[in-house]
Amino acid sequence: MELLMRLGVAMLIVLAGLSLYGLWSRARLYLLRRRVSGNRRYAGLEELRAGVPAILYFTTPQCIPCRTIQGPAIEELREQYRDRLHIIKIDASDRTDLANYWGVLSVPTTFIIDGAGQPRHVNNGVTTAPKLRQQLREFAGLSDPVDHTPHASQPIGQEVWHTRRS
Repeated sequence: MELLMRLGVAMLIVLAGLSLYGLWSRARLYLLRRRVSGNRRYAGLEELRAGVPAILYFTTPQCIPCRTIQGPAIEELREQYRDRLHIIKIDASDRTDLANYWGVLSVPTTFIIDGAGQPRHVNNGVTTAPKLRQQLREFAGLSDPVDHTPHASQPIGQEVWHTRRS
């Protein structure tokens, strides 16, 4: 009986933690949407094209999961969506001002940005290409890629590295 009681308390603690994390993420996105709406130049979104959703990707050169897992997933999406997706890659160790602005505590961190330039979802840690694709569909309104094979004649979606302070 005591074992069941302990298991029940542990489950309650886990559920409370997950609920608090979900609320914190929603509040963070709400505050970011308010902050970004009037200040796109400072937010690191100045390179965005109107109506094109984006992935805002925070990484560092020392981040091994960024290079081995997250980077290839982002590259796969860039090749699949081409000019229908904008990728903004930010070195968080060099641009601490932007990392602080966006509330990035660890890398990799990715934000899904809709066509209006508003953050709609945040991923703390490594996120797979299928999950990012689903989030782009759900939060940014980007449909699945039509053709998964790269064409040499088509330009690949832009990737922007923010390394200098303006």
